[in-house]
Amino acid sequence: MKRSEASQALTGFVDAYNAADKAYDPALDKGRVAGALGAINQAGLRSNSVTSPGGNPQHRDLVLQDPHFSIPKKAGWPRWFVADAAPAGQQRTGADQVRWIMAFVRESPDSGWKAAYLTSMTAAAIPRFATDADGYAVPAGGKAGTLAVPPARLSADYAEYLRTGSPDEFAPGPHTDQWRAQRAKSAKQTASTMQYIDQPLKNGEFTPLALATKDGGAFVFFATRYYQRQTTAAGYSPQVPKDVVPLMQGTAHTKFTKEWVSSQAAEVPASGKVSIVSRLEGVTGATGS
Repeated sequence: MKRSEASQALTGFVDAYNAADKAYDPALDKGRVAGALGAINQAGLRSNSVTSPGGNPQHRDLVLQDPHFSIPKKAGWPRWFVADAAPAGQQRTGADQVRWIMAFVRESPDSGWKAAYLTSMTAAAIPRFATDADGYAVPAGGKAGTLAVPPARLSADYAEYLRTGSPDEFAPGPHTDQWRAQRAKSAKQTASTMQYIDQPLKNGEFTPLALATKDGGAFVFFATRYYQRQTTAAGYSPQVPKDVVPLMQGTAHTKFTKEWVSSQAAEVPASGKVSIVSRLEGVTGATGS
């Protein structure tokens, strides 16, 4: 694919995103999002369409400037690429400038480009992606044997790590040991218990996407799903947040379960531990009983 096609895909996403956010109408950008970002975006818009039926009174158009594109050379389908661009209106410049890094996927010749993953990083923190002799980005295969952890395994390993603390392949940080500690603390509440159930998301639109970096590692987008279940003691009922009510099935008498989709960006070295550099998550459903 050409960079002009990637640029059109980014523009199409931004236009649809702005229309959907302004009206709080998930139908307006449904055709431009997929995977983890799509699940989070669509659930948020469905909720907001109920809690604020007149639209978003605080909407400001998203404008992305100075886009860069990393496009793998790939025959067949699906195809994908990574774009990074700077949201307009920020005060930071140079190395401190915050940029959005987005992965776009296209499943077939008959489908359009959709944004599946999103994270934000400062310009200085964005890895330097490897390129081939023709200037194309180099994908890091899902089963790459040159990496500390194959990208295809990250979702399942991360879900297991959050549950048990093993495998010991993740570097300490806010999305690993600190996240586990925060969960453990939240489990001990007055008159209630909190449980977490983590599951991998690794197929179809949720397939991990990885680009090789010049240092021999890879930058990987991957997704997981988890359930946050609150059970209250007799005489108490869970408090359901206002923005979750539109996504709710059943009534939370003593049990309240939120379903989350979580999108991670990770730096995987050739050897050593994986660093989870960001986590974007959102409630996509809820049940009560």
